[in-house]
Amino acid sequence: MGQAVTVWVPATTANLGSGFDCLGAALDFGNRFQFALRPGGEPVITLGATVPGENLAYRAFALVYERLGQAVPAVTLTLELEVPLARGLGSSATAIVAGLRAAHYFLGEPLPASQVLAWGVALEGHPDNVVPAWWGGCRLTCGECVAGIPWHPEVTPVLAIPEFALSTAEARAVLPSHVPYRDAVANLGALGCLLQGLQQGSPELLRAGLQDRLHQPYRRGLIPGYDLVERAALAAGAYGMVISGAGPTLLALTAPVHADGVAQAMVQAWQGVGIAAVGRIAQVSERGAQVTAG
Repeated sequence: MGQAVTVWVPATTANLGSGFDCLGAALDFGNRFQFALRPGGEPVITLGATVPGENLAYRAFALVYERLGQAVPAVTLTLELEVPLARGLGSSATAIVAGLRAAHYFLGEPLPASQVLAWGVALEGHPDNVVPAWWGGCRLTCGECVAGIPWHPEVTPVLAIPEFALSTAEARAVLPSHVPYRDAVANLGALGCLLQGLQQGSPELLRAGLQDRLHQPYRRGLIPGYDLVERAALAAGAYGMVISGAGPTLLALTAPVHADGVAQAMVQAWQGVGIAAVGRIAQVSERGAQVTAG
């Protein structure tokens, strides 16, 4: 299948308020990974940006060979990273999907995509980033069932990405092991509203659907200035604001006409408490991971 392959994988925003651990969407920017086979020796990783010492892309690449009983080939891995690390935008999912797709390509793609993707979900620990990173679009996952959720063009994602990082492990650690029954029921209703709101572009349904009781009440305390940024976003016209993934990036949904103002308001609110941030108006990408030879 050739000696080199390049895999582009989109950033993702996951959880989406009431869609905790099951709902995520691919965004219109991402990371690029090139895998080039070599005659032998240890793997070589060339970094276009700082990455953690344990490289997930290579781990996922090796996993496919190991599961198929094949020797892992020597490879040079070159990274071009646009997705910031530990910001709640699916950087780890981009690495996992890239490694899986590259290895599967080199092996002649002998397995159903769903099988390889399942390995990625297991490696990540939850599906809401990996699934949209693989397929693109907005995706709802329930066990082995994946549903594409139409995203109305009048619903614009606005990101406020702060300078500080927040690890997924730290964000997971603050979650309780049990939640009240009424909170679980409230989230079921909110998720139904959110799915309809995304499809219809309905402000009322989106406002209701972005209300969460499973993770945001516990995680917002890890993000300095959260309340100020939320008030600023709502005042500027956002339907609601939530934590993107495990955070600390904050995501607002709004009408296109308000997107610039919402982005500026969120960044300025953070600046008011001494936190530098970057605002980004994104789009949902229907394009998932892309594999090209060379």
